[in-house]
Amino acid sequence: MSQSTENDRSWSKWHLRLHKKLKQNKSLLPSNSTLLLAISGGQDSMALLKLIIDLKRLYKWQVEIWHGDHQWHNKSDKIKEELKLWCLNKKISFHSDKANKKEVANEEKARNWRYQNLIKKAKLLSSKNTYFPCTRILTGHTATDRAETIIMNLARGADLIGLSTLKEQRPLKNNLELARPLLIFNRNETLEICKEFNLPTWIDPSNENINLTRNKIRKEILPILNSIYKGADSRIASVAKRLESYNEDQQCLAQIAIEFCQGEHNNSLSRNKLIDLTNSTRKIILTNWLKMLGVKRVTALQIENINTKISEKNSHVTIHLHGDILIGLDKETIYIANKTN
Repeated sequence: MSQSTENDRSWSKWHLRLHKKLKQNKSLLPSNSTLLLAISGGQDSMALLKLIIDLKRLYKWQVEIWHGDHQWHNKSDKIKEELKLWCLNKKISFHSDKANKKEVANEEKARNWRYQNLIKKAKLLSSKNTYFPCTRILTGHTATDRAETIIMNLARGADLIGLSTLKEQRPLKNNLELARPLLIFNRNETLEICKEFNLPTWIDPSNENINLTRNKIRKEILPILNSIYKGADSRIASVAKRLESYNEDQQCLAQIAIEFCQGEHNNSLSRNKLIDLTNSTRKIILTNWLKMLGVKRVTALQIENINTKISEKNSHVTIHLHGDILIGLDKETIYIANKTN
């Protein structure tokens, strides 16, 4: 841990940038509400905490901190206790949960565990203060995280609509939303913020494990791209932002097209109507249709395979997707043949 006396200044170019962002998008972090910040103790989350604490007087926020102890290394409990002490000294409300190893056996399970506990804590905070409900859960994701996500999704073969999944805000449950206000900063900038304000940071040893996909991209791939084109991570992240807008427009148009191609039965599409459309249009419709039906994972290759089968003369075809999800095609329609939750 690195720690020293915190600079007394409470306004900077970093504060101004975030303040301008919040003025542009007033729904991102609404005034007069409780914000629950997911704080790991790393540079990104500590930069987030600093900026939010300093801006809360302008927006009249109630700020609460949550820390998740994954127990992935033997220093996790020490990090939690030191972070807790720092927050208490700053009179910042601190909450934490400790996972068992089965709950966080891999990256996906760990992410699910974090969000489940964050949602539970937000609900509890709202129940205790109905006049100041917790409406936002905040994470310290940056533009660099966004770039990593795009690279990861490209490597997985995601369709265009699935490339950008790290959105600025998204609904969780009821009136609760996830917000990522630091997407306007990259990781080099959050490091500058921590240095400028002498913020303590806690290094998680698991972040050095390049057997984890995101860490490998962070440690090996992005540095090469940034060495070739300085600031590549920020530019890749800006592409993700543009893709968000493109995807939103595409989804609206796809919804109209899906209604036009609706089959005779629920959750089916007319094969004859799809055949009359271009290949690229069919793939957009298929991707959005499967998403509407709750199919969470579908690759560009799978969409291409379904699209190809639609054009073939075979009357009856079954295509396996992830898990127990099957796509069926008969002479007239395409439909979900089997889906086991």
